[in-house]
Amino acid sequence: MSKVSGTPRLLFLLVLAAILSGCNPLYLARAGIAQARILASREPMTQVMTDPETDPRTVGKLRLVHEARGFAVDTLGFRNAGESYTSVAHLPTDTLALVLSAAYRDRLAFRTWWFPITGHVPYRAYFSVEGAERARAALEAEGFDTYLRPTAAFSTLGWFADPLYSTVLRQDEVGVVETVLHELAHNHLFLPGQGRFNESWANFAGHAAAIEFFCRREGGGPDTVWCQRARDRWVDARLISRYLMALEAEIREVYAHPDLSPAQKIEARDRVYSRALEDFRSQVQPGLRATQYSYLASSTLNNATLLARTLYFHRLDDFQHLLDTRGGDLAELLAWIREAAPERENPFEVLDPVASLGPAN
Repeated sequence: MSKVSGTPRLLFLLVLAAILSGCNPLYLARAGIAQARILASREPMTQVMTDPETDPRTVGKLRLVHEARGFAVDTLGFRNAGESYTSVAHLPTDTLALVLSAAYRDRLAFRTWWFPITGHVPYRAYFSVEGAERARAALEAEGFDTYLRPTAAFSTLGWFADPLYSTVLRQDEVGVVETVLHELAHNHLFLPGQGRFNESWANFAGHAAAIEFFCRREGGGPDTVWCQRARDRWVDARLISRYLMALEAEIREVYAHPDLSPAQKIEARDRVYSRALEDFRSQVQPGLRATQYSYLASSTLNNATLLARTLYFHRLDDFQHLLDTRGGDLAELLAWIREAAPERENPFEVLDPVASLGPAN
């Protein structure tokens, strides 16, 4: 099968950016080499679909991705899609990369890194377990809380033709489409230095677009299994959002307590985290409809894990409320947010009542 070209340019730009920006050139060079290898393995999606060795269910998922991508661009108006998700990259493992986050122990704040184009971001990606573990150990030795997690997909924000990674195809049909739409939402709107908004916005856009796609496509409809599953996954995400936002508010109250010493604040927050983990297992998880969010139940809570998760789940109910109050026209809302969010110092202001009454285009 033919490969998709263009990978040397990625490596060149990453290394050049590292040299010119003062970032860690070794880190970016390694990341660039790993990404270049991944992109070099891309195969056109149409060829993978027609390959007799591709199993029928995978072919079906690829057809859904092709259809959903067209829906996102042509119907919902997603911009900067380029040639993203028109190819497939086969990876040898279940994990595309490992993402490392760190947070201060004495306050609820990320340790951030600065990169060209993206600005300050609250995580770093690693393509080897050894490198990720070394970095985590170094941060913990400095006194940071850490959180190391796998990821199955990411976006280059339209700079390159992102492939559909084989790791994504391990999800069910709704999860695959939802992931692709989430990543395309990053191409549509990305604000440098606004990690929480970028991820929560893409989480909303991916879920809402998946619902529109499965519930309105030809051969689909509101009574289909995929439509209901997409809706249930969005209900679950909003339940997780409420749980995490309440937990964050409680932790911030601990740190704001004037009568506690730094050590006492850390002890108090650890007690809150312990109780919150039990509450999730006993009260939240049983109410989930389509997903179990097992990673929330299985890993220790600390400032890094909480902040890393709230990146994706901040004010999801407000995104839905905004969609409802503006008439349920998702394409119009996506276009409005793309224009309105960059104009505000805090992009979440687009969710506030006065801002949401802005002109509908």
